[in-house]
Amino acid sequence: MAEPIDTLFLESIAALPRHAEVESRSHGDPIRDGSSLTVSRCAELFDAQLGSRHLDLAARSLRAEGAGFYTIGSSGHEGNAAVAGALRLTDPALLHYRSGAFFLERARQGSGGNPLDNPLRDILLGIVAARDEPIAGGRHKVFGRHDLNVIPQTSTIASHLPRAVGVAFATCRAPKLGVEAAWPQDSVTVCSFGDASANHSTAVGAINAALYTAYSGVPLPLLLVCEDNGIGISVKTPTGWIERSYGHRDGLAYFGADGCDIASAYDAAAAAAAFVRTERRPAFLHLRTVRLMGHAGSDLEAAYRVPAEIADEQRRDPLLATARLLVAAGLYTPQDVVDRYEAKRDDVAVLAREAAGRPRLESAADIMAPLQLPDPNKVAAAVLPRGVGRPAPEEDRLTLAQSINRALLDILGHHPNSLVFGEDVARKGGVYGVTRGLLKKVGPARVFDTLLDEQSILGVALGAGVSGLLPIPEIQYLAYLHNAADQIRGEAATLKFFSSGLYRNPMVVRVAGYGYQKGFGGHFHNDNAVAALRDIPGIVVASPARPDDAAAMLRTCAAAAQVDGTTCVYLEPIALYHVRDLHADGDAMWSAPYASAEEWGATHVPIGSARVYGSGKDLTIATFGNCVYMSLRVAQRLAHIGIEVRVVDLRWLVPLPTADLLREAKSTGRVLVVDETRRSGGVGEGIVTELVAGGFDGDIVRVASEDSFIPLGDAALRVLLSEESIEAAALALCGNGAGSV
Repeated sequence: MAEPIDTLFLESIAALPRHAEVESRSHGDPIRDGSSLTVSRCAELFDAQLGSRHLDLAARSLRAEGAGFYTIGSSGHEGNAAVAGALRLTDPALLHYRSGAFFLERARQGSGGNPLDNPLRDILLGIVAARDEPIAGGRHKVFGRHDLNVIPQTSTIASHLPRAVGVAFATCRAPKLGVEAAWPQDSVTVCSFGDASANHSTAVGAINAALYTAYSGVPLPLLLVCEDNGIGISVKTPTGWIERSYGHRDGLAYFGADGCDIASAYDAAAAAAAFVRTERRPAFLHLRTVRLMGHAGSDLEAAYRVPAEIADEQRRDPLLATARLLVAAGLYTPQDVVDRYEAKRDDVAVLAREAAGRPRLESAADIMAPLQLPDPNKVAAAVLPRGVGRPAPEEDRLTLAQSINRALLDILGHHPNSLVFGEDVARKGGVYGVTRGLLKKVGPARVFDTLLDEQSILGVALGAGVSGLLPIPEIQYLAYLHNAADQIRGEAATLKFFSSGLYRNPMVVRVAGYGYQKGFGGHFHNDNAVAALRDIPGIVVASPARPDDAAAMLRTCAAAAQVDGTTCVYLEPIALYHVRDLHADGDAMWSAPYASAEEWGATHVPIGSARVYGSGKDLTIATFGNCVYMSLRVAQRLAHIGIEVRVVDLRWLVPLPTADLLREAKSTGRVLVVDETRRSGGVGEGIVTELVAGGFDGDIVRVASEDSFIPLGDAALRVLLSEESIEAAALALCGNGAGSV
């Protein structure tokens, strides 16, 4: 059954007067007076528009046959071909999911005349989830290609805007560092999104961050393209809302155009791109479009739009408008347009039939290939090499905070593409002094303060990482991570997955967290919720407890990010930052010498490896973070009554060190899982599961903090796990030789 817009297009072209007067314009003439779009360029853009339209029609046919899986189309948005036409191949693009014509025009710019390089085929392979689709490998239908500088995005409900800010920032920052970025220094970062997405808090925050950055005098060549079709699925955007919201923002150059008129769209896009490229400041391109054929193939548009409204938008079809321009310019007759339209249909139909028969992903291993952990040998080889840096005096015993500080300085010295940034990290040196002195030693180009917005902090890291830099952002407290967690879950973690590893997100996100702060705290400064991180495929979560481990693990994370593009989250226990003593005042057993340059290779901690304290035969305590400190204190007290304990510091929460855990568990036959996170959804659940799944048949007891937020003052100790609870559980487990999970 033919789609109404398909029939209407053919009928409208057929109705054009066959012998009407035309202007005989040559290929190099403007398509109409006053426009910078030439006749020949208009024809090229029309070809991209035709291809995009027939891809939409084919997607619906494939879905009806059970051969296709994605029907969110670009129909009505084909004017975005003009945006691609006004930009360069080397301009990085983060695209809205209605960007079919943009992608086809960008592919034309980069094809080099190679007939085998067929972007129509690429998109169709994505629609049918074929494993040989060249960017996502059948994992999702995305617009993306590495050689076209199109960074793949999935269902972009504004989540890609913070990354776009980061890409634009990195484009200008990399030359200041003397390192090569992925994009030319004069490039423009383009980011497209819909009018409904423009209302999302992520978009609002990202645009604010762009303006804040530019206002601060930092170059930010970002072109924001809002394709305004007036509706988000079924919810209308009030008429004039986008222009009212963004048309008069101080510091944001605004360009508006009718996106259904290719000449208007091209002129506005060219002016906006020229402004951004010249001024190195953000601009907002507002394209007024229409949405044809509904939101997706499953969307019954008649349920929420009246027939007259649908018909009015169909009459604004951008393909019709472009065809009329080309006929009026004398380049095509109406029959020429029909012939080209049907020829494109035939081309797409042939490719669609071929794509439908291509093999799909069939095994979990194939699907998960981009999520694999980095090669440990490559990581080990990339850890700071011997002979770099200055050895510290042997007697200089450092706290956890001091050790992290020293490691950051070494990483900044070894990796010229590395950056440290976040709220308060530069001038103040962090709330707890962890980054103190780095600004003075390294300079403001590499250590800098950001605005107070975690989404933007992570977005800058995402953009910097994909652009060739090594970002080390700080999230000031674990509680502050949750309002921005999708930047890790939906953007950082998915990039390699949806690009088959062609694009990477190297970053080490430092997060101050956990409970047990004294004299300060409450929910927002004592947070023990890490379940949201442990649920994200493909990332690494490090949780150091001791100063020597902290430095070594941070170097490991930096190496994994550099050589493999790994996204690492590095959780730092606030309560242990400045602790020096373990058992008694002055024993200095919670401080450690910083490894000298000659020792660095030996102090690298492989991802997923635990640290074992003691060789007790009676009980294994499996724990991490603050509870390593607490468990070692308990272990000493138990030793005084004849109970020998070994304490396993897991160190890595993702992936858990399962092999080490099982080995140490089997050596005693009894395991006490000591978990400072919450009983429900806490890390302990995963530890117990790994023990059981690994065949451990001994006794297991788990103690954890309560399912509560953490209150102020001493009341926090009523819901957090205590040494007394750990000791009581250990005595019960060892006393009767039996336990329960």
